[in-house]
Amino acid sequence: MTLLEMIALPQRTPFHIPIQPSITSSMPLSPTLAEQAYDTIEALIVTLELAPGEVFTEGELGERVGIGRTPLREALQRLIAQRLVVSIPRRGMRVTAIDLADMQALLETRRVLERLVAQTAARRATPNQRDELAACADAAEDAARSDDLAAFLRADREGDELLEAASRNPYATRALSALHVHCRRLWVRFRHDGDLVESATLHAAVLRAVADGDDAAAATATDRLLDYLDAFARDTLTLN
Repeated sequence: MTLLEMIALPQRTPFHIPIQPSITSSMPLSPTLAEQAYDTIEALIVTLELAPGEVFTEGELGERVGIGRTPLREALQRLIAQRLVVSIPRRGMRVTAIDLADMQALLETRRVLERLVAQTAARRATPNQRDELAACADAAEDAARSDDLAAFLRADREGDELLEAASRNPYATRALSALHVHCRRLWVRFRHDGDLVESATLHAAVLRAVADGDDAAAATATDRLLDYLDAFARDTLTLN
């Protein structure tokens, strides 16, 4: 079974977390076909089943994932806008490479937006959202303890979606969405022993600070997470 198959569940998106029922109560339960197509292709990119530099056509991808032409095209346009895929005239599409300079610029941007989202979420989250955030933090750390990468990736994305919903700032969260995918792909590609536990611990700290309504702690936890990701990107991409 591939990593994508372990992540993918039919109830929602490829990153749905099968934990407490309340975890998705603030999430949309009926994504459009284009959203489903995007989620499926994003998961292929994150798990490297669509590898950096790989070239494909719309027809090839549609057959691979079983998605119709119109939602597939809408999803690909979104991925192009997010710099995850580029169009190649007369050849199709190519998955973008992982580049150190791009990642440094991306992480600079993510640090500012992530702080904003975490702090506003800490102030604005509803009681139910706070419960969901705490449950998601537990899920991330449980996945790390059991060395379950697929479960951690589900929790990571679910945590991002919970923070975005709680922050109530669609402008910041729309910009952050693509940055998260780039970071997940980098981390999956180059992670080593110990990175799963460290990453889960840092992500959980952000979620718990927000769940506690502590915006100062949320900012500090976010900075620590981004410090880790920045060092991870510099060390791995310099060596590779």
